[in-house]
Amino acid sequence: MLEFMPLFLFLSICVVLMLGYPVALSLAGTALIFAGLGYLLLQMGVPVPFETRMMGAMPNRLYGIMTNATLLAVPLFVLMGVLLEKSRVAETLLDAMALLFGSLRGGLGISVVLVGMLLAASTGIVGATVVTMGLLSLPTMLKRGYSPALATGSICATGTLGQIIPPSIALVLLGDVLSNAYQRAQLAMGVWSPKTVSVGDLFAGAVIPGLLLVVAYIAYLIFTAWLKPESAPPADRDALKRELGHTGSIWPLLLKGLIPPVLLIVAVMGSILGGFATPTEASAVGAFGALVLALASRRLDFTMLSEVVRTTAQVTSMVFLILIGAALFSLVFRAYGGEELVTELFEALPGGVVGATLVVMVVIFLLGFILDFIEITFVVVPIVGPVLLMMGVDPIWLGIMIAVNLQTSFLTPPFGFALFYLRGVTPASVPTSTIYRGVIPFIILQLGVLLALAIFPQLATWLPSVL
Repeated sequence: MLEFMPLFLFLSICVVLMLGYPVALSLAGTALIFAGLGYLLLQMGVPVPFETRMMGAMPNRLYGIMTNATLLAVPLFVLMGVLLEKSRVAETLLDAMALLFGSLRGGLGISVVLVGMLLAASTGIVGATVVTMGLLSLPTMLKRGYSPALATGSICATGTLGQIIPPSIALVLLGDVLSNAYQRAQLAMGVWSPKTVSVGDLFAGAVIPGLLLVVAYIAYLIFTAWLKPESAPPADRDALKRELGHTGSIWPLLLKGLIPPVLLIVAVMGSILGGFATPTEASAVGAFGALVLALASRRLDFTMLSEVVRTTAQVTSMVFLILIGAALFSLVFRAYGGEELVTELFEALPGGVVGATLVVMVVIFLLGFILDFIEITFVVVPIVGPVLLMMGVDPIWLGIMIAVNLQTSFLTPPFGFALFYLRGVTPASVPTSTIYRGVIPFIILQLGVLLALAIFPQLATWLPSVL
C-alpha cells in the first residue's frame, strides 16, 4: 500500500485544488504534509519508500527557478499584453473588420476570429481577449440577430487562441517544464550531454496548429451560416457604419487598426523565428513596442501605467509562487519513487508509446474540466513528461499536443475560465447554459486539430526543423 504513496499525493493535490484553495499553497502545503508524513513513518521504523536526502535539493531548486533567464519572459509578455489591453488597440481593429466582413453571412463572427487571432499574437492573454471581445462585439452580434450560442461560443473559442498562438505565456511555462523533463529523460538514458528544447522551438511549432485552429473556426462559422442562415445573418453595412460612428471609407480605419498590432507581431515573432533574439529578448522588444503604441494612442498616463505595473506584478507573483509550489511537489513525488511508479505503469499499458500518449492526452483533457492549465502544466507534465520522452516521443510534438489539449480547459465546464470571463460581461438575457452549449462545437474542433497533430506530427515539427 505504501508503494502507492505518489498516487495518493497526486490525488490529494487534485482534491485540495477542487475544494478551491490557492494553487501555489495547495501544491506546497500538501507536498510538505506528505514529506513530513514520510519522515515520521521512517522515524517510527515503517519501511516507507521515501528518500529524505532528496529534500536537501530544495534550496537549489528554488534558486534555479528565481534565476531562470527563460522565465524572465513571463513578466515582460504580461506587461506587453496588459499595456495593449489598456490602450484599446482592439477597438479600432474590430470596428474595421466588422465593416469589412459584416455584410457577409457569418461575417461578424469571422471578424471576431480574425481580430482574436491578431490579439492572441500580440497579447497572449486569454482573459483580456475574451473580455474585450465580449464587451465590443457581443452586443453588436446579438443586435444583428446572431444566435446567442454561436456568438458566445465563437468569442470564447477565439479568446483561447492566446493559449496556442505565440507569443503565449502558456508556451513559455510549458517550454521550461518540458526542457527540464527532456534533460532528465536523457540523463536517465545515459546521455550525459543532453539536448535541450527551447521556448523558441515551441513557438515555431505552434504557428501552424494555431493557424489551423483559426481556419477551422472560420470554416465552421461559414458552414453554420450556410446551413442555418438565421443564426448568422448579414449586417447592413450602412447601418453598421452609423452604429459604429464611421461614415467615411473603411480602408483608413482598417490600416489604422491593423498596422500597430501587425508591426508588434513582426517585431516579436520575427525576431524569434528569424533567430535574431531569444524569446526573453523578444519579450523585452514586445513590452517596449506596446509602451510605444500606448503612447501613440494618447491613452498612457500615470494612472494607467500604475494599473499596468500592478497587474503585471500580481500575475507574475502568482506564476512564480505556483512554480515554487510545483517544484516542491515534484521533489516530494520523486522522493516517494513516483517516477519509477509512472514508468512501470506506462510500460504495462497496451499499445506501447501510442497507448501511453493516448492515456496522457485523455487524462489531461479530463483534468481540464476541473483544473486550470497552469495547475496541469506544473503538476501533470513533470510527472508524465520524462517517461514519454524516454519512450522516444518528440519533445516539440509532445509540447504542442499538450498545449492544444490544455486549450480545451478554458472552454470545458464547469471551471472553464473563458466561460467565466464571458459570463461576467454577457447580458442577463443570455443564460449560462447558452454559453456552455455554444462552446461545444469549438471544443470538438480543437479535439479535431489535436487528432490531426497526432496523425500528422509534421504540423508541429516541420517549421522548427526548417528554422
